[in-house]
Amino acid sequence: MSRLGKLPIELLDGVQAKIEGDFIIVKGPKGELSQQLNPLVKVDIGEKEITVSSLGKNRKEIAFWGLYRSLINNMVQGVTSGYEKKLEVNGVGYRAAVSGREVILNVGFSHPVEYQLPEGIQASVEGNIITITGIDKQAVGEVAAQLRKVRKPEPYKGKGIKYIDEIIRRKAGKTASKTEA
Repeated sequence: MSRLGKLPIELLDGVQAKIEGDFIIVKGPKGELSQQLNPLVKVDIGEKEITVSSLGKNRKEIAFWGLYRSLINNMVQGVTSGYEKKLEVNGVGYRAAVSGREVILNVGFSHPVEYQLPEGIQASVEGNIITITGIDKQAVGEVAAQLRKVRKPEPYKGKGIKYIDEIIRRKAGKTASKTEA
């Protein structure tokens, strides 16, 4: 049995959910999200809650039960409060800026790197912190991962782009051997 799948998803005020065909659509104050449903799970929408149940008892069907419950819960949270990821740019001369729908990164290359933001994702820069916000949890995480991939943090000086809560394991550099003349 899926412990997570059994939990109902609470619909807060201002959030509406409906099923059209094999898609579930969730509307809220911040926007609208849709997700295609797998035929192995059954979704029931009540007045104030959504319940997800499995149609079978084998491992794969139970796994889909928990997965779709989490996906729908993320949709409900996204349209009510949204998601955000914060990245930190570390390094001498490294900086980031937002220009329209582009994030411009100067991170030690001979040219600035321009990253085009997808629809529904916003970015802002305060000092050396890049904040990625949006209602789709997967899209926010993907954009943050793509920005981090431009210049991953290195272990010797810690230069690069890292998540704000990420801990970089530092290595000791080379030490000059002492030779006596």
